[in-house]
Amino acid sequence: MPAQITITVAGDERSVAQGTTAAEIFQDERAVLVARVGGELRDLAHVLSDGDVVEGITAADQDGLDVLRHSCAHVLAQAVQQIHPKAKLGIGPPIRDGFYYDFDVEEPFTPEDLKALEKAMQKIINEGQTFHRREISDEAALAELSDEPYKCELIGLKGAGEEDPESYGEGASVEVGGAQLTIYDNLRRDGSVAWGDLCRGPHIPSTKLLGNAFKVMRSAAAYWRGSEKNPQLQRIYGTAWPTKAELKEYLDRLAEAEKRDHRKLGRELDLYSFPDEIGSGLPVFHPKGGVIKREMEDYVRRRHIEEGFEYVGTPHIAKEGLFHTSGHLPYYGEGMFAPLDVDGMDYRLKAMNCPMHNLIYRSKQRSYRELPLRLFEFGHVYRHEKSGVIHGLTRVRGFAQDDSHSYVTKEQAPDEIRHLLDFVLGLLRDFGLDDFYLELSTRDDEGESSTKFIGSDEDWAEATAVLEQVCSETGLELVPDPGGAAYYGPKVSVQARDAIGRTWQMSTIQYDFNQPSPDRFALEYQAADGSRQQPVMIHSAKFGSIERFIGVLVEHYAGAFPVWLSPVQVLGVPVAEEYNDYLWDVLSQMRAKGIRVELDESDDRFPKKIRNASKAKVPFTLIAGEEDRGNNAVSFRYRDGSQENGVPIGAAIAKVLAAIEGKGQVTSAPASD
Repeated sequence: MPAQITITVAGDERSVAQGTTAAEIFQDERAVLVARVGGELRDLAHVLSDGDVVEGITAADQDGLDVLRHSCAHVLAQAVQQIHPKAKLGIGPPIRDGFYYDFDVEEPFTPEDLKALEKAMQKIINEGQTFHRREISDEAALAELSDEPYKCELIGLKGAGEEDPESYGEGASVEVGGAQLTIYDNLRRDGSVAWGDLCRGPHIPSTKLLGNAFKVMRSAAAYWRGSEKNPQLQRIYGTAWPTKAELKEYLDRLAEAEKRDHRKLGRELDLYSFPDEIGSGLPVFHPKGGVIKREMEDYVRRRHIEEGFEYVGTPHIAKEGLFHTSGHLPYYGEGMFAPLDVDGMDYRLKAMNCPMHNLIYRSKQRSYRELPLRLFEFGHVYRHEKSGVIHGLTRVRGFAQDDSHSYVTKEQAPDEIRHLLDFVLGLLRDFGLDDFYLELSTRDDEGESSTKFIGSDEDWAEATAVLEQVCSETGLELVPDPGGAAYYGPKVSVQARDAIGRTWQMSTIQYDFNQPSPDRFALEYQAADGSRQQPVMIHSAKFGSIERFIGVLVEHYAGAFPVWLSPVQVLGVPVAEEYNDYLWDVLSQMRAKGIRVELDESDDRFPKKIRNASKAKVPFTLIAGEEDRGNNAVSFRYRDGSQENGVPIGAAIAKVLAAIEGKGQVTSAPASD
């Protein structure tokens, strides 16, 4: 009888034969793709040891889905080298909603190439090739992969003692992570090797499990290891899902997201543009976009004042030394633009407003009676984002922040954070976002704090505990983000889901015990006992960036803004030219009440004017013909195509004003009695 070992599965101890694999443990659970053994993901072919704690992982788990997608990336790479034998392999990690793989090829991939690759992948999948893990020494790997320069470079990084190969390119640790190098061979049914790749693993047992729930999406250029100094490779993006139905749902979401793309809608609705003459990541707002921006600014300025903030203003540039004092140049310098020479001194475009607010606080002696002291401004800041990450309004180089800083005693900090969080959530709800969770970004526990973060362990622990406690009180889901804190303290960010379920990071609240310290700005207040004490500084941005928030709202509403935010609230469409004057008289009465109106006086025929009004996504289209004029009335056409006829002028004005005041959507006629 073979020797027995004891393992734990789902909390139950089991006695199994020595040599038992994870696949044998989960042979009756077909959904299991990979196993977690002692906290580490392993192939199902992994042989178990005495005392192992084993968990089956399915595609319902993110880890399982990542393994599925990484295996699909290997199938893609195999297909590429089948069709393009001279292609050299980069890296191929799972990413959100899919995977990618980088290749060095002579010519960029065409749409026809991608279709051919998808067919080749399906053939490989249908063959039911198995993923076989093989351990190999560094020297043997270099010899075996001598025709793969990028793989050899990754092996060299590991051999040189690099602790984090992933820092040299997204997903690099998927290839070489760990002390032992491994190669995964794809085996045919007869046991012969179809293809192999340097990889840490794990992988699904068989390509068959990928079925037909995958798709090759697109290709793009990408620099090796993310540096412009390195060769430019061709990156192919793909997606993979547990089932064909889930793939279809994802593709449908993508199609809906494409229709809502704020860059496309911004052009169609004449809201904003991105002129090359100005520069990448520097948008300009057209009059209609300016209306939305002004409404948002007016709203948030009023709300800050109601919440006890005082409005301040600071310049766009400052001497470089200010940002050394704050710590931004040593810890955030790569995000700032190069210095400007002003009178022989180095100045910097500001990337944040807090250093200047600290100087306002420090401009006179402060008493505990003044705290909380809340300062707020629309500060325009500039950040040197890499060109590859700039994206419409949601990732820009110049933007306005509704930036506030609360100066409080330590004892006041929890209540101030509650106050700010209530403020933030109320603001988001006013703009139609009401599905959120919170993310708590903290210092990590793996030694990086010595270089990325500043301050004592005690200060970090205290600040983190305060944020965590206040977040927990909201009842919202709280997701940890280790290592995501700012260098000066932990933060909580509000993650909001939009109308089609996508998540956007919105407002942030940050607890800062560093900038007020004696080593930085030496901020003080006189306590009740006469002693000089250091305040806590709490950063908060409600919109984050106004530009980014507008981009999110455009996509959330698909350009059909609530009435109070719509650039044009009422569009007049006369049935014929002879009704222009009558309709303009009605619109003028509305404009006198503060309603934003336009009259379509074009030469287009009436049906086309109605189509144009629909494309413009105006909440109220006001129509007038002979019957309307004769009855001192107008007719309403709503966004959903429904219509309400013969509304008296006074009632029409009241209807629009009520919709604006209610800050809601009016998209259809009221129900009949």
